[in-house]
Amino acid sequence: MGYVTKDMIERARETHVLDYILTHEASAYRRVGNSYRLKEHPSLAVNESGWYWHSHMKGSKTALDYLIDVRGYGFIDAVCTLIGESPIESNAGRSCDAKIKTSPSSQASQSTPIKTPIKQPKPLQLALPRRNKDNRRVFAYLQSRGLDRDTINECINRGVLYESAIHHNCVFLGKNEQGKTRFAAIRSTTAKFMRDAGGSDKRYGFVIPPVSPSSNNSVAVFESPIDALSNQTLCRQGYVQPYDGWRLSLGGTSLLALNHFLETHPEITHIYTCTDNDEPGNIAAEKIVEAIRNKSALPGIKERAVCQRAPPIYGTDWNDTLQIMQKMRRLGHKQSQMRNNDAHSL
Repeated sequence: MGYVTKDMIERARETHVLDYILTHEASAYRRVGNSYRLKEHPSLAVNESGWYWHSHMKGSKTALDYLIDVRGYGFIDAVCTLIGESPIESNAGRSCDAKIKTSPSSQASQSTPIKTPIKQPKPLQLALPRRNKDNRRVFAYLQSRGLDRDTINECINRGVLYESAIHHNCVFLGKNEQGKTRFAAIRSTTAKFMRDAGGSDKRYGFVIPPVSPSSNNSVAVFESPIDALSNQTLCRQGYVQPYDGWRLSLGGTSLLALNHFLETHPEITHIYTCTDNDEPGNIAAEKIVEAIRNKSALPGIKERAVCQRAPPIYGTDWNDTLQIMQKMRRLGHKQSQMRNNDAHSL
């Protein structure tokens, strides 16, 4: 039987469980608030902090422990699955790396694992909502959130935004390098409902390109498409300094989309972390800084890359900032008109 080295184990432990399930097991989970619940066993929850199986009173943050404790993998199989490599062939003179002990959590893997074969998951078919005949409700909703009309039109014309036929939701699309849709974020126009379309690949986020993509070396990272569009509107309407770099939505706080973007855009040397100004958003920003320090976590990043935190100016996210600043401007105009009227009445 083959074995794994210390380096292979360390690389396997770098995979966060949330990144793993969103890439390989998204269809097996449903989103509940800020976490994901396994449909087959709802007591198993996964979020940014890791996974916890309430009915078995155990958990961890790594995908390695998840595969062993939950999915019933052997230690060597779990390591090789996560790093995409085969075990090293055994021989009589192999090094002590072959005898590395597993963690206490891994040793506890004998307790009732879920026996679901996922070692070679089949690619999921992206289930896009049917298009509506027009985009009127999406237009009205996004304008009510303060977004610029031209900004909305550009997204529709680029084919990365449309209105769904039945529920009239916003559907924001992420495409691969060949222009094929691989991801869809669905946002209700009438409620707080939001989710990813079934079969979405989190590596392909919603992207707003700069005017000159080939000569641009910066990317601003947001949690949602609406936040990215809000920032673009703020720049265009003169509320904040102009920015003509790439804008990327992560579709939450997972770094999968950023990892892939950097791999396909090796020219990027500057990253602005524009995630929300709350605990998950700040943690995501810290993860990006740490990933830049550890180049293996972001293989496409330049050695001299710079990361700069750019949180929302007001409120929790960039749409809060947009609406608050627009309200302040309207209030300022109203007060100015009142002063002018008072002056004319004297």
